[in-house]
Amino acid sequence: MKTLTEEEALNKIAALCSSSEYCINDVTEKLKKWQMASGTISCIIKKLVENKFIDEKRYAKAFVRDKYRFNKWGVVKICQALRLKNIPEKIINPAIEEIDRKEYLDNLKTLLHSKEKTIQANNEYERWAKLTKFALSRGFEMKDIQIIIGKTNDFKSSFD
Repeated sequence: MKTLTEEEALNKIAALCSSSEYCINDVTEKLKKWQMASGTISCIIKKLVENKFIDEKRYAKAFVRDKYRFNKWGVVKICQALRLKNIPEKIINPAIEEIDRKEYLDNLKTLLHSKEKTIQANNEYERWAKLTKFALSRGFEMKDIQIIIGKTNDFKSSFD
Protein backbone atom coordinates (compact mmCIF):
# COMPACT_ATOMS: atom_id res chain seq x y z
CA MET A 1 0.00 0.00 0.00
CA LYS A 2 1.38 3.38 -0.92
CA THR A 3 1.79 5.95 1.81
CA LEU A 4 -0.90 8.59 1.80
CA THR A 5 -0.21 12.28 2.30
CA GLU A 6 -2.02 14.03 5.13
CA GLU A 7 -4.40 15.69 2.67
CA GLU A 8 -5.16 12.42 0.87
CA ALA A 9 -5.82 10.66 4.17
CA LEU A 10 -8.02 13.54 5.36
CA ASN A 11 -10.08 13.47 2.15
CA LYS A 12 -10.40 9.69 2.21
CA ILE A 13 -11.45 9.52 5.86
CA ALA A 14 -13.80 12.51 5.48
CA ALA A 15 -15.55 10.66 2.65
CA LEU A 16 -15.95 7.63 4.93
CA CYS A 17 -17.27 9.78 7.78
CA SER A 18 -19.79 11.47 5.51
CA SER A 19 -21.31 8.13 4.51
CA SER A 20 -21.44 6.55 7.98
CA GLU A 21 -20.99 7.50 11.64
CA TYR A 22 -17.51 6.97 13.05
CA CYS A 23 -16.07 7.78 16.45
CA ILE A 24 -12.60 9.14 17.13
CA ASN A 25 -11.38 5.69 18.17
CA ASP A 26 -12.54 4.08 14.90
CA VAL A 27 -10.93 6.79 12.78
CA THR A 28 -7.70 6.63 14.77
CA GLU A 29 -7.49 2.86 14.26
CA LYS A 30 -8.15 3.23 10.54
CA LEU A 31 -5.45 5.91 10.20
CA LYS A 32 -2.99 3.72 12.12
CA LYS A 33 -3.68 0.91 9.65
CA TRP A 34 -2.84 3.36 6.89
CA GLN A 35 0.50 3.88 8.72
CA MET A 36 -0.05 7.56 9.43
CA ALA A 37 2.19 9.23 12.01
CA SER A 38 0.61 9.98 15.40
CA GLY A 39 1.02 13.74 14.92
CA THR A 40 -0.70 13.52 11.55
CA ILE A 41 -3.49 11.42 13.07
CA SER A 42 -4.08 14.07 15.75
CA CYS A 43 -4.19 16.82 13.14
CA ILE A 44 -6.64 14.89 10.93
CA ILE A 45 -8.89 14.06 13.89
CA LYS A 46 -8.93 17.71 14.95
CA LYS A 47 -9.98 18.82 11.46
CA LEU A 48 -12.68 16.15 11.25
CA VAL A 49 -14.15 17.18 14.60
CA GLU A 50 -14.02 20.89 13.73
CA ASN A 51 -15.86 20.24 10.45
CA LYS A 52 -18.43 17.97 12.14
CA PHE A 53 -17.42 14.84 10.25
CA ILE A 54 -16.93 13.24 13.67
CA ASP A 55 -19.26 13.93 16.57
CA GLU A 56 -19.02 11.57 19.53
CA LYS A 57 -22.52 12.47 20.82
CA ARG A 58 -24.10 11.87 17.43
CA TYR A 59 -22.12 8.64 17.10
CA ALA A 60 -23.21 7.37 20.53
CA LYS A 61 -26.88 8.10 19.82
CA ALA A 62 -26.75 6.31 16.47
CA PHE A 63 -24.81 3.37 17.96
CA VAL A 64 -27.30 2.95 20.81
CA ARG A 65 -30.30 3.22 18.51
CA ASP A 66 -28.90 0.69 16.02
CA LYS A 67 -27.75 -1.85 18.58
CA TYR A 68 -30.98 -2.02 20.54
CA ARG A 69 -33.27 -1.89 17.50
CA PHE A 70 -31.45 -4.07 14.98
CA ASN A 71 -29.05 -6.22 17.02
CA LYS A 72 -31.43 -6.53 20.00
CA TRP A 73 -28.69 -5.74 22.51
CA GLY A 74 -29.34 -4.77 26.10
CA VAL A 75 -27.98 -1.62 27.71
CA VAL A 76 -25.15 -3.43 29.51
CA LYS A 77 -23.69 -4.73 26.25
CA ILE A 78 -24.24 -1.40 24.47
CA CYS A 79 -22.48 0.56 27.24
CA GLN A 80 -19.61 -1.90 27.29
CA ALA A 81 -19.15 -1.61 23.52
CA LEU A 82 -19.13 2.19 23.71
CA ARG A 83 -16.60 2.14 26.56
CA LEU A 84 -14.35 -0.08 24.43
CA LYS A 85 -14.46 2.68 21.81
CA ASN A 86 -13.34 5.18 24.49
CA ILE A 87 -16.61 7.09 24.49
CA PRO A 88 -16.90 8.98 27.82
CA GLU A 89 -19.67 8.13 30.29
CA LYS A 90 -20.98 11.70 30.06
CA ILE A 91 -21.80 10.95 26.40
CA ILE A 92 -22.92 7.33 26.89
CA ASN A 93 -25.50 8.01 29.62
CA PRO A 94 -27.63 10.57 27.71
CA ALA A 95 -27.56 8.33 24.62
CA ILE A 96 -28.79 5.36 26.69
CA GLU A 97 -31.55 7.48 28.24
CA GLU A 98 -33.01 8.05 24.76
CA ILE A 99 -33.98 4.37 24.48
CA ASP A 100 -37.75 3.97 24.39
CA ARG A 101 -38.45 1.81 27.45
CA LYS A 102 -41.51 0.09 26.00
CA GLU A 103 -39.75 -0.77 22.73
CA TYR A 104 -36.73 -1.99 24.71
CA LEU A 105 -38.82 -4.34 26.86
CA ASP A 106 -40.76 -5.48 23.78
CA ASN A 107 -37.42 -6.41 22.16
CA LEU A 108 -36.49 -8.45 25.22
CA LYS A 109 -39.90 -10.12 25.28
CA THR A 110 -39.64 -11.05 21.59
CA LEU A 111 -36.10 -12.40 22.05
CA LEU A 112 -37.09 -14.52 25.04
CA HIS A 113 -40.23 -15.77 23.38
CA SER A 114 -38.32 -17.00 20.31
CA LYS A 115 -35.51 -18.44 22.45
CA GLU A 116 -38.04 -20.29 24.60
CA LYS A 117 -39.10 -22.32 21.55
CA THR A 118 -35.56 -23.67 21.11
CA ILE A 119 -34.76 -24.45 24.75
CA GLN A 120 -34.73 -28.02 25.97
CA ALA A 121 -35.06 -28.20 29.72
CA ASN A 122 -35.92 -30.92 32.22
CA ASN A 123 -38.07 -28.61 34.33
CA GLU A 124 -39.42 -25.07 34.56
CA TYR A 125 -36.57 -23.89 36.78
CA GLU A 126 -33.97 -25.04 34.23
CA ARG A 127 -35.95 -23.37 31.43
CA TRP A 128 -36.11 -20.13 33.45
CA ALA A 129 -32.35 -20.31 34.16
CA LYS A 130 -31.49 -20.84 30.49
CA LEU A 131 -33.69 -17.94 29.39
CA THR A 132 -32.14 -15.71 32.05
CA LYS A 133 -28.61 -16.68 31.04
CA PHE A 134 -29.43 -16.00 27.39
CA ALA A 135 -30.87 -12.54 28.15
CA LEU A 136 -27.89 -11.65 30.36
CA SER A 137 -25.53 -12.65 27.54
CA ARG A 138 -27.36 -10.23 25.24
CA GLY A 139 -26.66 -7.43 27.72
CA PHE A 140 -30.01 -7.10 29.45
CA GLU A 141 -30.15 -6.32 33.15
CA MET A 142 -31.63 -8.79 35.61
CA LYS A 143 -34.34 -6.33 36.67
CA ASP A 144 -35.60 -6.12 33.09
CA ILE A 145 -35.39 -9.88 32.61
CA GLN A 146 -37.47 -10.39 35.75
CA ILE A 147 -40.09 -7.96 34.46
CA ILE A 148 -40.53 -10.10 31.35
CA ILE A 149 -40.14 -13.67 32.60
CA GLY A 150 -41.34 -12.99 36.10
CA LYS A 151 -39.72 -13.53 39.44
CA THR A 152 -41.12 -17.04 39.77
CA ASN A 153 -40.68 -20.13 37.67
CA ASP A 154 -44.14 -19.55 36.21
CA PHE A 155 -42.88 -17.31 33.41
CA LYS A 156 -45.13 -18.65 30.65
CA SER A 157 -48.02 -16.45 31.77
CA SER A 158 -45.82 -13.35 31.58
CA PHE A 159 -45.36 -13.84 27.81
CA ASP A 160 -49.10 -13.54 27.20
